[in-house]
Amino acid sequence: MYEWVIIGGGIQGVTLAVFLLKSGKVKADELAIVDRNAEPLANWKRSTSVISMPYLRSPSVHHLAVDPFGLQSFVKKGSLDKRTAFYGPYKRPSLEVFNDHCEHLVKDLSIKDAWIQGHVQRALKGKDGWQIQLKDGREIYGKKLALAIGIGEQCNMPDWAIDLESHDPTHVYHIFDEAMPEFDAMRLPITIIGGGITSIHLALKLSERYPNQVTLLKRHPFRIHDFDSDPGWLGPKRQNGFRYLESYGKRRKEIISARNRGSVPHDLYIKLLNRMKSGALAVEENEVSGYEVKNDSVHLFDKAGSLIAQTGTILLATGYLPSLPGGEWIKEMVEAMELPCADCGYPIVSRALQWGQDLYVVGALAELEMGPIARNISGARQAARRIVEYL
Repeated sequence: MYEWVIIGGGIQGVTLAVFLLKSGKVKADELAIVDRNAEPLANWKRSTSVISMPYLRSPSVHHLAVDPFGLQSFVKKGSLDKRTAFYGPYKRPSLEVFNDHCEHLVKDLSIKDAWIQGHVQRALKGKDGWQIQLKDGREIYGKKLALAIGIGEQCNMPDWAIDLESHDPTHVYHIFDEAMPEFDAMRLPITIIGGGITSIHLALKLSERYPNQVTLLKRHPFRIHDFDSDPGWLGPKRQNGFRYLESYGKRRKEIISARNRGSVPHDLYIKLLNRMKSGALAVEENEVSGYEVKNDSVHLFDKAGSLIAQTGTILLATGYLPSLPGGEWIKEMVEAMELPCADCGYPIVSRALQWGQDLYVVGALAELEMGPIARNISGARQAARRIVEYL
């Protein structure tokens, strides 16, 4: 039996593993990390690679190691190009530097030795601990269970796109769908739908590869914010007031209000404007309401029935659904253990992020306690530190 089982091997799960191992709360051979992917951080690496994100949005002190300056120290000691390792006044790390640091942590702490690839089917609490049943019939036993599952498997698609996909799946893809083909296999021209940072990165990448063949279609004016929420949420300035809210309905409203959804940092916005001025990229503001396929081309229409665009391929950069992650096995566990949930369906947890006996949550599942930063790298660090400190 393992001392700890972590379900989810993305940013949240690996960060918790790092903090548990570094604090001595668990040894490598006492830890199991269950994830459907073959490698740690697989979703993160794929998503950032698809859009060719050169630098992270977050500053250099937000990473997976315990020491806040661990990433900067890693760069100083290594052979990486220090001139391009960080960008701007907040020292935002390059994706290459960040990923190299993650690989260093994974190797240094033997995290792959704890890796178990598989799909969770059920999690049951017994007298002696947790029993995790996988879809292939394997069973894993642990004394403590941490849920580090995110919303990455719940791609958000508008109704018209779902209908188009069901009739002709070769014309529309969600950018984070693992089944999406290579860009070179797609029909031109390409229309990207979305107005946030993901769509901007994608538009810059594809308009360089296919000049004058890419259109960015957004519903609202560009929202310029350096970060996806006010930096005050990183510390007590905003967090204390949030935790004084006894109503979880008010907490949910605060989270929704605090997030700069669909926003883009200023430097990326300037790059976009330059690309538009060069004529390589077109940007339009409208909302798609319907479609029609004609001669292997998709015609997109607005609510008034006016033609917005005629395109070969539609790429959706429309984010994820906000519903409770984990699917049916999470719902079964909630019912079986009578776990407390707010009206929005998300867990009500203690300050230690404990949801039930020997059951902890990080990431999206912890946001009613951690606030709007819960899903971010900074939230992963704070959640991991809090769990470790309360053990």
